[in-house]
Amino acid sequence: MIRRTDFPILNKKIKGQPLVYFDNASTAQKSRPVIEAVSNFYQNDNANVHRGLNPLADEATKKYESVRNLVADFIGAKKEEIIFTSGATAGVNLVARSWGEANLRAGDIVVLSIAEHHANIVPWLQLQKKIGIKLEYIPLEADGSWDLLAAKKLLNKRRVRLLAVSQVSNVLGIINPVAQLTKLAKQKGIVTLIDAAQSVAHLKIDVKKIACDFLVFSGHKLGGPTGIGILYGRQELLLATPPFMGGGDMISFVKSDSFGVSDLPYKFEAGTPNIAGVVGLGAALKYLESVGYNSIHKQEQGLTIYFLQKIKKLKAVKIFGTAKAKLPIFALTINGIHPHDAADILGQAGIILRAGHHCAQPLHDYLGVPATLRASLSFYNTKKEIDYFVSKLAELIKAFK
Repeated sequence: MIRRTDFPILNKKIKGQPLVYFDNASTAQKSRPVIEAVSNFYQNDNANVHRGLNPLADEATKKYESVRNLVADFIGAKKEEIIFTSGATAGVNLVARSWGEANLRAGDIVVLSIAEHHANIVPWLQLQKKIGIKLEYIPLEADGSWDLLAAKKLLNKRRVRLLAVSQVSNVLGIINPVAQLTKLAKQKGIVTLIDAAQSVAHLKIDVKKIACDFLVFSGHKLGGPTGIGILYGRQELLLATPPFMGGGDMISFVKSDSFGVSDLPYKFEAGTPNIAGVVGLGAALKYLESVGYNSIHKQEQGLTIYFLQKIKKLKAVKIFGTAKAKLPIFALTINGIHPHDAADILGQAGIILRAGHHCAQPLHDYLGVPATLRASLSFYNTKKEIDYFVSKLAELIKAFK
């Protein structure tokens, strides 16, 4: 069941205007259960995990590890395959530094899409500079969807070793057919990494159905705390992959001249983790399950259709990414108005948007625009908020004539 009252911040006003939060692709708002879970941990259970032989540490460890089990069930994985990170960016970097440096060689090809977030481009550019790998990019169709024919041709190249792509574009909102490409990649022995940062709050994920080797997402984009994320890795690959960071918790022993690594998943979790963040992530997952993905999908599909119907009436507005398989994420340009100006002025009316290249500069270069205005909605948004946004945008367009 969807209840806006579960999100305290939605009661906020900006300069007397009700808050209209349309920046969910950046970070989602937090429900009361998440806020209370984090607060309760610090008030009643705060202790380090895995290290203390005392009741408080035992309780903290139980709560921490229960969330690992919850995440595993949430995406259809084993608990040993769930690694806590600081976010999706950290997950991609871990794969690049640990699996990538151990397995990729000069001349090997990593296939990305041109619509990737910088977090899934820069780590591979760093490896390109360090060891001489090559990057190839899947182009887009006119509607923003992948050019699947071109993608299949890329995967047929002899030196392709990794396919690393997002399930949903953080700019265009297009739902990409990742399972089609992971199936082809598996046939050719190509390792696959899926960035699910934008999809996890909207779509039910099953790593077995996607058949990927790695998958990453961030907790804050699904209503959890910032600074916590998940790297899923297929167990066989994780066992063969060296650890990324060294320190406490990832070791089985340390001597003055040698060390051994812990079992999975701890070999990839050096140092004191974001324990409260993990607890908050668990509360966020439970909250999403209580709302139900069917209810989320129905609400967001209705918002997507309604938004497109309303925005198309404004002739000065251009929408990028018109494919039918789409989440309520909309990239816009407005004739005669810079996206930064639009975001600033609309923000004064309480409408929170994002302007810029949204950490996807290669995509904007590909589209031939320096920046876009992005409106990204969640299940707690309403048609009334869309009406208010469109009316204020119409006023803005008229004022700039």
